[in-house]
Amino acid sequence: MNLKRTMTAIPLAAAIMVPAAPGLAAEPAEEGKTGAKAEEMGPSVSTPAADLRATLDQYLSEHAYLAVVTMQKGIDGAEDFDAAASALEENTEDLTGAISSVYGEEAGEQFNNMWSEHIGYFVDYVNAAAEDNDMAQKEALNALDNYRADFSEFLETATNERLEASALAEGLQMHVNQLIGSFDNYEAGNYEEAYSDLRASMEHMYGVGKGLSTAVTNQFPEDFGNTSPATPAADLRAGLNHTLSEHAALAVLAMQKGGDGAEDFENAAAALQGNTEDLAAQIGSVYGKQAQEDFKMMWEEHIGYFVDYVEAAGAGDEEAKEQALSNLDEYRMEFSKFLETATEGELNADNLAQGLQMHVDQLTGSFDSYMAGDYEMAYDQMREAYGHMFGVGEGLSGAIVSQHPSDFETDMPSEMPKTGMGGTSDSSGTGAWMMAWSSMIVVSAGLFIGYRRKKA
Repeated sequence: MNLKRTMTAIPLAAAIMVPAAPGLAAEPAEEGKTGAKAEEMGPSVSTPAADLRATLDQYLSEHAYLAVVTMQKGIDGAEDFDAAASALEENTEDLTGAISSVYGEEAGEQFNNMWSEHIGYFVDYVNAAAEDNDMAQKEALNALDNYRADFSEFLETATNERLEASALAEGLQMHVNQLIGSFDNYEAGNYEEAYSDLRASMEHMYGVGKGLSTAVTNQFPEDFGNTSPATPAADLRAGLNHTLSEHAALAVLAMQKGGDGAEDFENAAAALQGNTEDLAAQIGSVYGKQAQEDFKMMWEEHIGYFVDYVEAAGAGDEEAKEQALSNLDEYRMEFSKFLETATEGELNADNLAQGLQMHVDQLTGSFDSYMAGDYEMAYDQMREAYGHMFGVGEGLSGAIVSQHPSDFETDMPSEMPKTGMGGTSDSSGTGAWMMAWSSMIVVSAGLFIGYRRKKA
C-alpha cells in the first residue's frame, strides 16, 4: 500500500486559519446547552468542546494503536497485514474528516497528505528493518525528524501560536520514539518493553487531544458554544475513555495472539492485565485495598471468559465456547445491575446489559472473523469495539457527574499538557477519575463484596 503523499504544509497553514462551516465545530446550541446556560445547569461531560476532545482522543489514540499493530504485522509478514494497514488508513480518513469539519475540505485534504506522509515513513522503517538495511532505517528516521519540525511549525501558525512549535516538536518526538521503540523491541523479542511502549503511545495521544482541542476551541469559541474541553468533567470523560478503549484494544490483540499461539501472547495478556491493574489501583487509591481487590476480581472474571472462548476455539470445542458465552451473558446481567445500583439509577441496567452485549459481540466477532481469515471484517469489528467504548465512557462519566455535580464544579480549566501535544501531565483525566470514584465507591462498596461472595 502506497501511503506517501506530497507534503503541502504552507497552503494548509493558511487554509486552517479560517474555520469552515460547523461540523465538529458544533451546530448552534439549543438554549441551556452551552455557555452561560450550561453553567447554570451545572457541570457536564457532554459539551461541544468535550465532544471535540473525545473525537480527537479516539482517532489519535487509535492511530497509535493501529500503527503499532500494523508494524508488528508487517515485520511478521502476517496474512492480515493489508487489513491492518487498511484499518490504519481508514483511521486517517476519519481523523481527516474531523479536521475538515472544523477547517474545511481543502484543509482536510492537505492534512490527509501530511498525516499519510508521516505514516509512510514508519512503513519505510519497517521495510528497511525487514531488509536489514540500517541506512534506510536512518533515512526514515531523518524524514520523520524533518516532518515533526515542519508539522510543528504548521500547527503553531494554524492556531495563531496557541500551540508552540518547540513544545509540539517535543511531543511529536515522543510519539516517534514510542512507536519506533515498540517496533524495535518487538522485532528484538523484548515483548514486555514492546507492549509498554504501545500503551504509552496510546496514553500520550490523550494529551495531544486535550492540547489540540483546547487550542481550537480557544481560537473559535463561538463554534463550540463558548465551552471548554479542559474541565474536570471533561477530564473524567477522557480518563474513562482512555481506560475503557484501551481495554477493548488490548483484549482484541491478546485474543489474536492467543489464537495464533504467538510468542508474545503472554506479554499481550500482561498488557491487558496492566490495564486492569491501573483501573483497580485508581479505585484503591480513593477507597482502600479491599475495594481495589474486589473490583479487580470482577473485571478479571469477564476477561477470563474471553480467554476461555479463545482456548475453546483453539481446541475446536464448540460446547466450551458456548459455555464461555453463557458465562459472559450471566456476567453482563450482574454487572449491569451493579452499575445501576452504584449510580443510584443514573444508569439503567437494561440499557447497560445491551451495551455489554455489544461489547461481547464485537470482541468475539472480531476474533471469530480473524480465525476464519476474514481479516477485513476482523479489523472493522476491532474498530467498532474501540469506538464503542467512547460511548460507554461518556455515559458512565455523565452518570457520575450527574450523581455528584459538586465534585466537578469549577470555573478554572484543568491543567494543560506542558509539551503542547501530549506529555506527562494528567492529560487523560486521572485526577477527576479518582475524585469521582471517591464518591461512587462509598455507594457501591457493599456491592463489590457481595458480588465476590456470590461468585466464590
